[in-house]
Amino acid sequence: MTRKASKPSPTGKKQAAAKRVAAKPKLLSGGNPQVAKGDGDAPVQTYVAAMPGWKGDVGRRLDALVVRTVPDVRKAVRWNTPFYGVEDRGWFLAFHCMTKYLKVTFFRGSSLRPVPPVASKLEAVRYLHIHEDDDIDEELVASWIRQASKLPGDTCF
Repeated sequence: MTRKASKPSPTGKKQAAAKRVAAKPKLLSGGNPQVAKGDGDAPVQTYVAAMPGWKGDVGRRLDALVVRTVPDVRKAVRWNTPFYGVEDRGWFLAFHCMTKYLKVTFFRGSSLRPVPPVASKLEAVRYLHIHEDDDIDEELVASWIRQASKLPGDTCF
């Protein structure tokens, strides 16, 4: 016995659209998007698309810069934060929305030259804080990304 597939009713289409809208990530403190843990590009793109205002523009630029600099980059979202790594080497970079800036984390930042500007409580970790009106030196950031991707990364995430 064969069955014909039925078309969704107009009401069903509206309900499906409403669910997609409802699935938009919630913004946590500092405008950080709440995105489910996941591996691959899709959860990272969901996070970046949900970043508010100017932070979204910077997030897109940073994500593209990482991909251009490290073509075989591995991506994931953990704890509402995009992570970037290299297979069998661990994570080398993450970023997170704060209230007034985007915090870029280099897990082995103290080994980079020049050392990224913001210290951490953890000796190896260094940060780059990007504020709304900052000019981003993409050549320098790409250099840090290149260097960081060649170091043993953090594997606890």
